[in-house]
Amino acid sequence: MKRTIPFYILVLLFSIVDNQLLSAQSYDNPSPRIRVIIDNDFAGDPDGVVALAHHLMSPSVDIRAVISSYFPMKASPYGNKSEKEGAKIGKAIAKETISVIAPDKNILLLQGSNTPMENVNTPSESEGADFIIKEAMRTDTKQRLYVCCGGSLNTIASAYLKNPEIAEKLTLIWIGGEENLGEMQIMPPRKSKVEYNLALDKCAAQVIFNKSRLNLWMIPRPAYRQCIYAYSEILSKIKPMGVIGKFLFEKINTWYDNTHSWCGGTAETYILGDSPLVLLTALQSIYEADPSSSQYVLRPCPTINNDGNFTDNPSGNIIRIYTHLDTRLMFSDMEAKLYLHNSEQKKRLKK
Repeated sequence: MKRTIPFYILVLLFSIVDNQLLSAQSYDNPSPRIRVIIDNDFAGDPDGVVALAHHLMSPSVDIRAVISSYFPMKASPYGNKSEKEGAKIGKAIAKETISVIAPDKNILLLQGSNTPMENVNTPSESEGADFIIKEAMRTDTKQRLYVCCGGSLNTIASAYLKNPEIAEKLTLIWIGGEENLGEMQIMPPRKSKVEYNLALDKCAAQVIFNKSRLNLWMIPRPAYRQCIYAYSEILSKIKPMGVIGKFLFEKINTWYDNTHSWCGGTAETYILGDSPLVLLTALQSIYEADPSSSQYVLRPCPTINNDGNFTDNPSGNIIRIYTHLDTRLMFSDMEAKLYLHNSEQKKRLKK
C-alpha cells in the first residue's frame, strides 16, 4: 500500500529545516537589520562591560561605534586616577572587551568627553559626538539607528547641540532617570537625591529633556533595578564560560568586592542595569520589529529642574518610559550566547 505523508507533517518538517537554515545564516553569515552606537561609562560599574559583550555576540546589530564616556574616577574600581581620565580609561577597557569577545570584528572605538558639560548651551567637544552626527546624517542606508546610552547623556547632548537635525534621524535609549513618572512611584530605600546617571551630567540631561525633541526610550531606575542577577548565577552561568566568562567574572568581581564595605556586608545579587540596551535592540520581535515583550507607557517628556528632579511638562515631546522589562528573555539570551561562543572557541582550539 502506498503511504502518503500528511500535509501538516510536511509543513512541520519544512518549518524545522527552514528555521535551522535561518539560524545558521543568522549566526554564521550575519545580516544585521539595525545600526547601534554604544555609548557608556566603561570605567565605572561593569554592567556596561557585560552589556557591551552581549551586544558584540548579537548578529542582528551592526555596531557602528563604541564610545567611552565621562566617569568620575573617584567612584571607579580601577584605582586612583585623575578625574579627567575616565573616558580614556574606559576606552581601554572597551578595547580589552572587544579583543576578548570579538577579536575578528573591526569595531570603531571612540572617546567621549572627559568632563561634564559646562552649561546647557555649550557642547563638549569629542570624537564620539562628531561620529554620532556623521552616522545619523547618512543617506546611503535605511537601517534604523539607535544610540544606546548607559551612562551620562554628554555625548548625545553635545551632538544634538552641534546639529539638532539628528533628532529626526535616530532613537536614543537611555538607562537613567528617577521614579516620579506616571505609574512609576516606587522609591528604593536610601535612594540618592538625583538618579545616578542623570547626576553624572545634569546639564546634558537638561539638553535632551528640556531642549531637544529626540525620539527617547527611557529606562528609569525602577525599571533597570529589575535587572537583578544572583551572584550564584554569576558563578554558575558566567564564570565557567571559558575565556569570555572568566573575563566578565573578573570585571564584575572587581566591583562586587568593593561594595561590601558600603552595602552592609555580602550581597547575593548584582544589578545588570545596562543590559536592557541589548534587550530593546538586538532582541526585537522578528515580526513588526520592536521590543514586543517589555512594557512601556507614553508620556510627554518631563522637564529637568536645576536640582536634577523632574517636573511634568504637558507640552513635551512624547517619549517611551519602560515600566517592565523582559528579564527572562534578556538573561536567557545572554547565557545562551555565552555558551555558544564558548563552544565555538573550544572548537577553534581543537583545530
